[in-house]
Amino acid sequence: MSAPPSRTAFVFAGGSSLGAIQVGMLKALVAAGHMADMVVGSSVGAINAAWFAGNPTAQGVAELEAIWRGIRRTDIFPTHLIGSLLGLFSRRGYMVDSAALARLIERHLPFVNLEQARLPLHIIATDMLEGIEIRLSSGPAAQALLASSAIPGVFPAVRMGGRHVVDGGVANHTPISAAVELGATRLVILPTGYSCALQAPPRRAIAAALHALNILIGHQLTAAIRRYRSAVDILVVPPLCPLGVSPYDFKSVGALIDRAQRSTEDWLRDGVEKDDGLPHQFEPHTHAQGAAAIGPALLHVGA
Repeated sequence: MSAPPSRTAFVFAGGSSLGAIQVGMLKALVAAGHMADMVVGSSVGAINAAWFAGNPTAQGVAELEAIWRGIRRTDIFPTHLIGSLLGLFSRRGYMVDSAALARLIERHLPFVNLEQARLPLHIIATDMLEGIEIRLSSGPAAQALLASSAIPGVFPAVRMGGRHVVDGGVANHTPISAAVELGATRLVILPTGYSCALQAPPRRAIAAALHALNILIGHQLTAAIRRYRSAVDILVVPPLCPLGVSPYDFKSVGALIDRAQRSTEDWLRDGVEKDDGLPHQFEPHTHAQGAAAIGPALLHVGA
């Protein structure tokens, strides 16, 4: 009896503006003939996953790239000082109204319901009260994407069936486990990485929250890969390193796409240096000048 055919899932991590990196990765992967049988995504990775699932072709990726290159920070975070202060000190529980993000999603998404995508599409979100992972595979797509991207404290939770639903990263930022449970036998992970070359912590509250969340993503990703690598075939597209762009910075989107495409093309051609089975970029480190090591197990100071 022949072995059952493998099922490949493209797994998209979160990362705010660093989600542009996934577009460059997709350009290289699709050009090289790598295709998915399903897609799974969380946070901004859910948004990229949805657009790719709607048109998983080079043309579809080109359309996604055009959208990204046209995005400005105010399209996602239309923050004003008074509004941010109201969010911090009022009882509403968030700093940024999600209406602008909702308009962006609804204007560009090529389908209405998740099940209408050309590839099976699974969006990961979190029940804010129970802290459990919610997998959304059918129903209104814009609502699901808005919920999966609702960073607690930054955006409001989305009410879905009596639940308060927020960013999938709270429970599972790189949803490897969901892809395995859905029957994938081969995973292609598209991480966004984290800003390892910042010379100082971000000063704005939202930027600092996004940066901290991206560091958490890296730890979750590493743990999940080590847990499942003996059960399924896992390919991790190496993230950009060094990376000195804040996840709150949308001015560098074009450069991130171009650099990620070149980096992924190099990886597909030459492979990548690994440490314990993971791309070496996953080791916690910094490229900040003058950074002092706290201990080799805690911090590796990059060149």
